[in-house]
Amino acid sequence: MPRLSVIVPCFKVQGFLRECLDSVLGQSFRDIEVIAVDDCSPDGSGAILDAYAARDPRVRVLHLPENAGLGRARNAGLPLATGDYLLFLDSDDTLTPGALAAMADRLAESAEPDVLVFDYARAYWWGGTRRNALARVLAEAGDAAFTAAERPEILDLLMVVWNKLYRRAFVEEHGFAFPPGYYEDTPWTFPVMLGAGRIAVLDRICLSYRQRRQGNILSTTSRKHFDVHDQYARVFAHLDSRPELARWRPYLHRKMGEHCLDILAKPDRLPPGDKAEFFRRTAEMFRAHRPPGVPVEGAVRVLEGGWTAYRIRRQAGRAERELGRRLQQVRRVAARRAKGGWAALHTRRPLEEDLVLYSAFRHRGVLGDPAAIHRKAREIAPHLRGVWVVADAEQAERAGLLPPEVEYVLAGSPRHRRLAARAGYFVNNVDWPEVPDKRPGSVHVHTHLGTPLKYMGADLLGKPGARRGVDVPGLLARADRWDHSLVANRHSELVWERAYPCGFASARTGSPRNDVLVGAAGSARTDGAAGADGAAGADGAARRDGAALRARLGIPAGHTVVLYAPTRRDYRREGYVERFDPARLAADLGEGHTLVVRLHPSLAAGPARGLGLAELHRRGVLVDATDEPHAEEVLLASDVLVTDYSALMFDYAHLDRPIVVHADDWGAFTASRGAYFDVTARPPGHVSRSYPELARLFASGRWRDAESARLRAAFRARFCEWDDGWAAERVVRTLILGEHGWTPPPAAPSGRSAADARSATDGPSAAGGRLPAQSAGHDRLAAS
Repeated sequence: MPRLSVIVPCFKVQGFLRECLDSVLGQSFRDIEVIAVDDCSPDGSGAILDAYAARDPRVRVLHLPENAGLGRARNAGLPLATGDYLLFLDSDDTLTPGALAAMADRLAESAEPDVLVFDYARAYWWGGTRRNALARVLAEAGDAAFTAAERPEILDLLMVVWNKLYRRAFVEEHGFAFPPGYYEDTPWTFPVMLGAGRIAVLDRICLSYRQRRQGNILSTTSRKHFDVHDQYARVFAHLDSRPELARWRPYLHRKMGEHCLDILAKPDRLPPGDKAEFFRRTAEMFRAHRPPGVPVEGAVRVLEGGWTAYRIRRQAGRAERELGRRLQQVRRVAARRAKGGWAALHTRRPLEEDLVLYSAFRHRGVLGDPAAIHRKAREIAPHLRGVWVVADAEQAERAGLLPPEVEYVLAGSPRHRRLAARAGYFVNNVDWPEVPDKRPGSVHVHTHLGTPLKYMGADLLGKPGARRGVDVPGLLARADRWDHSLVANRHSELVWERAYPCGFASARTGSPRNDVLVGAAGSARTDGAAGADGAAGADGAARRDGAALRARLGIPAGHTVVLYAPTRRDYRREGYVERFDPARLAADLGEGHTLVVRLHPSLAAGPARGLGLAELHRRGVLVDATDEPHAEEVLLASDVLVTDYSALMFDYAHLDRPIVVHADDWGAFTASRGAYFDVTARPPGHVSRSYPELARLFASGRWRDAESARLRAAFRARFCEWDDGWAAERVVRTLILGEHGWTPPPAAPSGRSAADARSATDGPSAAGGRLPAQSAGHDRLAAS
């Protein structure tokens, strides 16, 4: 007897059916049966089903003699099911990779619930993807099973049949079946959910819900939508037959009204001439099933009036929204004028040369290179007033990105504009869209986001897919404000001057955020070795060796930590492409290893984590470190980096620890985004072109062999050229304080920290502020 029975009704879906079946049969979890019901489809769907059944014994096909409709086609498949659990899959939808394995694991973990509710994402015909808007309900439900009475919010989810698994014995015991009609999911789902003694959830996107441009039953304009009334009549009849469910009548009464009003409000559902009749029938049903003594509140109160009152209310709502839209336009114009007025007023005042305005990652908080520069400025130049621009102070504080001692200002506020008009220095790693025109004498220091591999700036003009949504001329106009562009190697210097053809000077300072990594280079991860002074002070030894983060993430002592850091793809609209199953890698690494995953920041809020990462983290299969604010801490806590084309590889190289490049789609990546060099030809370590190759690298131990060390040494020589652990101090002293003759103190003798070395010096040297590798005569470097 199989664990799962997947029932797939089919009607006029020949264009989508193969993709649907492949998504099921190609799952890593194999203990399934597929019961495909050909609902007398007039196209080639039946032949496709027969072909799959001929080559896969898990597929069984039932051909109906006449079209029965979706609900009755599901009913026809039910008696053939022998699995412990039932999954109803519409034949134009698909399962996500690893979905069935995740479902099976969760069923076992939750001790055989009656119903397992899982998450889904809408996949639009034009290429977009959007996760279920109420995914938080699943995330907040916890691990324990429950009833609908204990967690009624579970009923706020989309009441459809295909986002759940059903214990077959539970379905048979209660005699659940689908009625004929258009809205057949309604009288199935509510009775099932209210009757379930144990409900569990799986906070993972297991299904891709296809949003077709045409052909979607519920998006067709037709009188068939009147069927919703009959289906709710069945729901209320179910309540009447079970007195123990009487407490749910007020909820279902309101739900019925909201559902019908939603259908009425959608422009593509009902023929215009039928809307008044639909409203009247809804109002009659609403009155007929109204629970005695229960007040009617909210939007459904409109059902107590007539059709004319409803139309007037709708027209008033549209007029109100239009007025609101126009008021917003007026406010925006007024804000622009006020902004210009503030700027004109405050630019008459002299610059405050000791005022430094900081920002990072579009005002997220105290992060990255600007944070490292700010820390160093507080240490060696306390007279400088550093103010951070943040978009959301409460959110930044919750995320630990706004220490209490840091002065900040809200982006776009009048105070922000006042400070921006008078600041002597600006330090940022992206750009300053809210800053007024650059004043003569103010200095803009741009730190960038790391060493570039993929195309940036003006180079995106030749990559239409990658530049989608990017205003390249506006980007370059903002880059015209830069005075100094921080670079850590010759490659970056050449790329930034090409990608941003503006008037800045390249400052060969190194990357301030990497000072802590340089200080830990050559040290074992857990030895707590001290490094350059950039890693000293508030960072502390625990931060330098990553011990604090490992403890916070619950990583066992002595484990080898494998960090997997994939980047985004520009050939997919949502940017995320799962190149392999991370759960499989975690299993293949074996005992004594912990897999830590850190997604690209642009993927953190999208559907990527819902496709399994969050669930795997919850189960302890791996650690999701995407939300860890300080990337350098995650790097320090790991023993080896596996990445595709993430710029983190350049930062990680400072640690002189093994790096593996997984480049199974290098051709597609470079075609869509572009790359400044072939990282597979000059890699920082071994390169894998498929998952089996990647697994063999770790199984054999080759990931840290002599060849890996040789490749890494060449990579470090090329890209770690100007990072010496003093970048933050070099920026503060040479670019802000104007100590152009400053050089770092001599390297600390064995057993002494860089801070000790500084304390032995009396001040800046007169030897010049450049690293030994730099030319003393000019900033621009010819290609080498």
